[in-house]
Amino acid sequence: MKAGIHPDYHKIKVVMTDGTEYETFSTWGTEGATMNLEIDPKSHPAWTGGNQQLMDRGGRVSKFNKRFGGLGL
Repeated sequence: MKAGIHPDYHKIKVVMTDGTEYETFSTWGTEGATMNLEIDPKSHPAWTGGNQQLMDRGGRVSKFNKRFGGLGL
């Protein structure tokens, strides 16, 4: 392996949206940096199973339905 091409691997602190924090190793930031998450598995609907709202005002979904809406399987 070539020397000097790999990023620095160091310890950082991660703070979740609910205030919990933990330490992990990462190539992000610098040694001892704090990463504050805006979205995490406890709050994001993709992990919590929350309702998704489709906001489409004349966009792709509307165009698709207009074009292929008459094709019934």
